[in-house]
Amino acid sequence: MKKLRRILLISDSLYMLTGALLGPIYALFVNKIGGDLLDASGTFAVYMLTAGAFIFFLGFWEDKSKHQAKFVIAGYGIGILGYVVFLLVNSILTLFTAQAILGLSAALKDPAYDALFSRSGSKHLALAWGEWEAMDYVALGIGALIGGFIAQQFGFAVLLWCMLVLSIFSFGISLLLLRFKRLYESI
Repeated sequence: MKKLRRILLISDSLYMLTGALLGPIYALFVNKIGGDLLDASGTFAVYMLTAGAFIFFLGFWEDKSKHQAKFVIAGYGIGILGYVVFLLVNSILTLFTAQAILGLSAALKDPAYDALFSRSGSKHLALAWGEWEAMDYVALGIGALIGGFIAQQFGFAVLLWCMLVLSIFSFGISLLLLRFKRLYESI
């Protein structure tokens, strides 16, 4: 179980870091492409509402599946597409599209991820979730600092490329879940 949890933590820490690079300075990015505060909140709302609208139904479907790792991997894969669209953002409409794709990514990944992660720490569930929470806060904090630095020193284009590369690494690490099929199907 430790190998499964380690893969889950590493892949998700990179993915959390990815989003955190832009998170705290998101409104500045929206302003840079010609948007205002309402556009920033509206596009972020699209992400949240898309994830919220689909997560229940996808979770229900994923609960019936014996291949939850494939949903996690697919979620990270769709996330890559979302970050590719971020690279192409030249209007608020394109940004709405990117956020909707990232919302679908979260809706696909999160229920299966949580199910696998919970099973990976079944004997010490509080400790396992404590590891995830610690990773979450550290990745978000580091991402916020690094993202602000990159955007200030090199601009948003370089920052978006960094986000894409990190999301690809996260996806690549998640592919290791397929190697340990016996771990998540025998639980």
